[in-house]
Amino acid sequence: MITAEIEPELSYDRLVATCFLPDGRDLSAEMVRLGLALDWPKFSGGKYAHLEPEGVRKKHWKAAARQRGHMQVFNK
Repeated sequence: MITAEIEPELSYDRLVATCFLPDGRDLSAEMVRLGLALDWPKFSGGKYAHLEPEGVRKKHWKAAARQRGHMQVFNK
């Protein structure tokens, strides 16, 4: 069961929430720690940046480039 704590302010007319696992861990923090998500400082204020595994940003951006057919950037 996931628990969501809704933030008081709307963001772009959308509700924003912090979600927690049954044991109380922050779901976003766990996803970043495992390399399944990236910290996005514009929205998080850098709250999860220290949890990102080394090289994970390059891995995610490379996967996005591959899907868009932009691999020439990495093949130089």
